Amino acid sequence: MTPSGRPATERDRMARKSSSKRSTVSDTTMNEHVSEVLDRVILRFAGDSGDGIQLVGDQFTTVSALFGNDLATFPDFPAEIRAPAGTLAGVSAFQVQISDHDILTPGDAPNVLIAMNPAALKANVANLPPGATVIVNVDAFEERNLTKAGYDVNPLTDGSLSAYTVYEIPMTSITTEVSKDAGVKPRDAERSKNFFALGLICWLYTRPIDATAEWIKSKYEGKFLVMEANLRALKAGYHFGETAELFESSYEVRPATLEPGEYVNITGNTATAWGLIAAAKQSGLPLFLGTYPITPASDILHELSKHKEFGVRTFQAEDEIAGIGAALGAAFGGALGVTTTSGPGVDLKAEMMGLGVSLELPLLIINIQRGGPSTGLPTKTEQADLLHAMYGRHGESPLPIVAAKTPSHCFEATIEAVRLAVKYRTPVILLSDGYLANGTEPWRLPDVADLPVIDPDFASGPNHTDEDGNEVFWPYLRDETTLARPWAPPGLAGLEHRIGGLEKADGSGNVSYDGDNHERMTRLRAAKIAGIANDIPPTDVDDEDGHADVLVVGWGSTYGAIAAGVRRVRAKGHKVAHAHLVHLNPFPADLGDVLRRYRRVLVPEVNMGQLSRLLRAEYLVDVVSFTQVKGIPFRAASMESAILELIRAEDGGDGRSDAVTSSVGGTPVDGTVPADGKVSH
Repeated sequence: MTPSGRPATERDRMARKSSSKRSTVSDTTMNEHVSEVLDRVILRFAGDSGDGIQLVGDQFTTVSALFGNDLATFPDFPAEIRAPAGTLAGVSAFQVQISDHDILTPGDAPNVLIAMNPAALKANVANLPPGATVIVNVDAFEERNLTKAGYDVNPLTDGSLSAYTVYEIPMTSITTEVSKDAGVKPRDAERSKNFFALGLICWLYTRPIDATAEWIKSKYEGKFLVMEANLRALKAGYHFGETAELFESSYEVRPATLEPGEYVNITGNTATAWGLIAAAKQSGLPLFLGTYPITPASDILHELSKHKEFGVRTFQAEDEIAGIGAALGAAFGGALGVTTTSGPGVDLKAEMMGLGVSLELPLLIINIQRGGPSTGLPTKTEQADLLHAMYGRHGESPLPIVAAKTPSHCFEATIEAVRLAVKYRTPVILLSDGYLANGTEPWRLPDVADLPVIDPDFASGPNHTDEDGNEVFWPYLRDETTLARPWAPPGLAGLEHRIGGLEKADGSGNVSYDGDNHERMTRLRAAKIAGIANDIPPTDVDDEDGHADVLVVGWGSTYGAIAAGVRRVRAKGHKVAHAHLVHLNPFPADLGDVLRRYRRVLVPEVNMGQLSRLLRAEYLVDVVSFTQVKGIPFRAASMESAILELIRAEDGGDGRSDAVTSSVGGTPVDGTVPADGKVSH
């Protein structure tokens, strides 16, 4: 198969032989040719973590966004900070799907793999469908690198790649050749081979390189030799595509039809940071981030630190506990207190989160989930912290939980989490994950006038009359509707009050060890959180005509794969509904009724079935759990298979959910749908 996705011709099959003979670049261009038009293509760049794979992936994505394509990306980082070069542990990859229509995922499997060395090929070739295109840097396929990657025989010569169309291109030698007369040392020039690959792919898919060239000039200003090597490599790759005559044609993915507006290409972490800034502006509160760097959450700190002009203050603490402690202190002082982390950091912050529950102050805890337990898979995605967010504190200490579903939705979810924290005077947990945090998509900038206004409604004076007739301030005298206590930052005369971790007397806030008071305060705190169900939208169900028997319920980053799988199933003539939960505690008020409308409910999760447990416990609905924990997101094809399997089971069954059985506690056993999409009975 060629880069267009069509079957290979004899000319394509000769590419390997002819390309290895071409090691120079001409400055001339070919005559005009007609590009073949595609509706979409999935590419995966792969190489050593030091090869600049993420950089060229980002640049190709940016160019495609400027071109007007819809797109979705999946950066796949190695866990090692700097694994030995040429080894499987050090392979970094970047997958991007570009399209002329609305898409939901980075694609299941790449049409084209660009492999910069043998390890990159070996780590990714198993994910290629038969007929895919493989473009390799043939210079790297030397004995030493083959051995490091675990190859006994060169895969370019042993026939193992016969199912693919392979183009062998001497990227390293061409890059060093074109940089010679600029005075760049060969070893330094080699580092620019990633830009050669980028230039080649830009030609192959009709991407202009002007914007990338300007970016290189800006990025490496003051480093002339680095800038010159990168520019020459970029242009060499582009001209190689024009002059080498390896490909029958270039290909064009035309701009998508998008809703009118101004668009930016945005990652989930950037959208989260911008959401925090917007929420601070909409509430009139200064923004304070107290945090400790941790993968994959650190980019939120990096982004916020650039925007001090918006009243943002960032504090990199000595540890996770100090970070959340500072954020909670800022909340007491009248700021929007935020802390960011991942699963291991949430472990450490748990006690301070409990203090936030007791103090009843607005605080946002952002958990960018990753593979666990312990250090686990720090650069791989997972959504296995839901039960941790629900129950990971001692005592009865419920918190609202909000989950983002796409990279751009992180902006909206962040504002919603801040709204709940401020209005209900409570810590709120916002769940994202590594897939959303690092993935990108085009996002239409919202009109600021459409953003919700968040009123902190600070206490302004006494709110109670004591038994002597004096006007006093009671810090735990609650709003009758929200049950929120007043927020009174220090420095306001007459509003002085005591705070701390000891139980408070209802109303006065004095320390109390009375059992009846403790039960009352415990139930009041729980009722406050439960009451949020009346302040959030009902369950959003995508059911075309209301006649589906199967409902797919998801949360978080499974949204794209579920929605894509649902589209595929509907295209085959089946009826299926989809509901995606943003509010996970409390659930929408109508969720129980929604679940009971459907004969079968499928719950896909990148964990071992945590939402399934919650739904069973809360609504006594026997859901089918579809899980995987491989450090990667679901594929749409797997989702399609799981849905079809459940529909077939429903068509042949009696309507009971016999596709799943459970052990004590709700853990799916025989009925869990494995990641190959099959339901076990």
